[in-house]
Amino acid sequence: MVKLTDDYLNNLAPFNQAGVKIPQFDQTKLIEHTKEAPVWVHFGGGNLFRCFHSVIAQHLINKGALDSGIIVADTYDDEVINEVYKPYNNRFLSVVMKNDGLDKELVASVTNSIYANSKNQLGLEELKEVFKKPSLQFATFSITEKGYALKDMNGDLTKGAEHDVNSEPDTAVTNMGIITNLLLARYKAGKLPIAMVSTDNFSQNGKRLEEAVLLIANGWLKSGFVDQGFIDYLSNPEKVSFPWSMIDRITPNPSEKVSKQLLADGIEDAQIVHTDKHTNIAPFGNTEETHYLVIEDSFPNGRPKLEDAGVFMTDRETVNDADQMKVTACLNPLHTSLAIFGCLLGFHSIADEAVDDDLLKMIKNLGYGEDLPVVKDPKIINPKEFIDTLITKRLPNKNIPDTPQRIASDTSQKVGIRYGVTLQHYVDDQKLNPADLEFIPMIIAGWCRYLMATDDEGNTFTPSPDPLYDQLHEYVKDIKLGDEINVHEKLQLILSNKSIFGNDLYEIGIGEKVENYFSQMITKPGAVRETIHQTVEEKGKY
Repeated sequence: MVKLTDDYLNNLAPFNQAGVKIPQFDQTKLIEHTKEAPVWVHFGGGNLFRCFHSVIAQHLINKGALDSGIIVADTYDDEVINEVYKPYNNRFLSVVMKNDGLDKELVASVTNSIYANSKNQLGLEELKEVFKKPSLQFATFSITEKGYALKDMNGDLTKGAEHDVNSEPDTAVTNMGIITNLLLARYKAGKLPIAMVSTDNFSQNGKRLEEAVLLIANGWLKSGFVDQGFIDYLSNPEKVSFPWSMIDRITPNPSEKVSKQLLADGIEDAQIVHTDKHTNIAPFGNTEETHYLVIEDSFPNGRPKLEDAGVFMTDRETVNDADQMKVTACLNPLHTSLAIFGCLLGFHSIADEAVDDDLLKMIKNLGYGEDLPVVKDPKIINPKEFIDTLITKRLPNKNIPDTPQRIASDTSQKVGIRYGVTLQHYVDDQKLNPADLEFIPMIIAGWCRYLMATDDEGNTFTPSPDPLYDQLHEYVKDIKLGDEINVHEKLQLILSNKSIFGNDLYEIGIGEKVENYFSQMITKPGAVRETIHQTVEEKGKY
C-alpha cells in the first residue's frame, strides 16, 4: 500500500504500481521558496480547488513556469484544514473520472494551509503576513455564492455584515470582512498591488467581489477604522484588480465508489471525511475530464503564465460572454433544472436523470430552445457544441457520482443567475417576449414545488442547504397535494421578489404561467412527472 505522504521522489515504485502520476518537483524545496516569496493564495480548499486550481499550479511547477506553491486559506471549516490538509502534508489525489476508468495524480502544489478568522487570530495573523509580502501576485476564490452574501432577500445587511461594517477589522466574521481586512494589511504594508480573482460559479463574479469588499471598507471608513486612502487603493485597478472569470468543471463530493477503487488500487489514504459543518471532503477529489477556466487578464503585480496550463487569458467582454454562455444558458440552468426535479422525482444520480426521456427532452428544450437564442458567442468556445458535449457526454457519464441533492444546494442564490439573466435578455430584446417561454416558467414552478419539501409521491424529504429556504418554505409549507388553494396568494411574494429573480415575474408576463404550472404540479401524487411529460410533448421542439 502507498500513502500520500510517502517519498515519491526516492520511492517511486509503489506510486507506479498504484497507477499514480507524481509531481516532477521536490515539495520540500517548494515549501521553503513559498515561505520566502509567496505568489498565490487560494480561499476555499474544497473539492473544486483540489481538482482544478491546484492541478493548474502543479502543471506550471512541473514545467518550471512557477517556483512557488499555493497557500490555501479556509475561513469557515477548521476540519478541512486539520483533517484533510495537515495530516497529508497538504497533498491529495486528483482523480479524473473518464468513461473508461480513473486517471490519478498526486498533487503537491499546496505548500501551506491556514484556518483563519476572528476566532483563530493566529491563523489570521499568519495570513496577514503573507498578504504583506511584495511577491504575492494574486488570490483566487472558490467559496460558493453564499460566501459573498452580505444582504438578505429583502436587501438588508445580514447580521454578520452589520457587525463587520461597524466593528474593528480584526473582529470581522464574514468572508468578505476577513478578505477586506487582509487587503487592509497589504495596504498598510506599502499599498502593494494584487489581483483578487473570484473563480466562483456565477456571473460577473469579480464585480460582486469588488462590491462586497468596498461595502465593508466604506463601512470602516464611516466608522473611522480606515482612511480614504484605503478606499482609493481598493478602487484603483492598477493597485487592486478584481478580474472576472468563468469556471467549468463538474466536481461532485468524494465518491464511496472511488474511495473503494483507490483502496483496491493500493492507495491507503482514501477515507471520506464528513465534517461537523457538513463539508464532504477526502484525501482525494473526483472530477470530470472536461474543463474550462477563462480569466480576465488584469494582474497589477504580474502573474504566472496560466495559459501554459490551459487557462484562457482574455479581456473582460470575452470572459463575460463565456460566463453568460455557461452559467446563464448552456450548463448551469440545465444542471439546476435536473437538481430541482431530481429531488422531487426521487433520483440520486444526475447521470440517471440525463438519460430519462422526459428530463432529457426538458433540458434540450431549455438549452437549445430557450437559452441558446440569447447567447452571445464568446468565440473561444462554441455554445452549441458546448451543449452538445454536455448532453451527450458530460451529464450521462456514470463515473461522475453527482447527485441532484448536491446541485440543489443554495438554489435561492442561483435561480436569478441561472434563469433571471436569460429572462432579462428576453425583456431587453424587442424581437423576443418572455411570455413565449415555457420551460423556464415550468422549472421555476418546479422550484416553488420543491420548496414544499414534499416529493412527487407525497412523501416529505429534506431539502438541500439554502440560506433562504426557511423564509421561502413558509409561503408553501401548508399546501397539500390535491388541495384547492389560491396559488397566487401563496406564490406572489416569491415570484415578485426582484432580489431573487432580477425582475418581478408578473411584470414581465410569466408570473401567471409559473402559477399555472405550479397548480398542475400539486393536483395529485405523480403530477410533477405528468406536468413535465405533457410539457415536453406538447410544447417541446427537441
